[in-house]
Amino acid sequence: MLAGDRVYRIHWVLGTDRLRAVCHCGAEREFEDPVQLWDWLLAHPEGH
Repeated sequence: MLAGDRVYRIHWVLGTDRLRAVCHCGAEREFEDPVQLWDWLLAHPEGH
């Protein structure tokens, strides 16, 4: 498994249209819009 300061994980929430983003800092959040998901991940640490 990859590890480090810039490893992001995106999981599809089974049975939904939602995606779960996991930042390298351990923060998690669910999104319906992939653009908002990436904006949130790449804006670290703002919004975490």
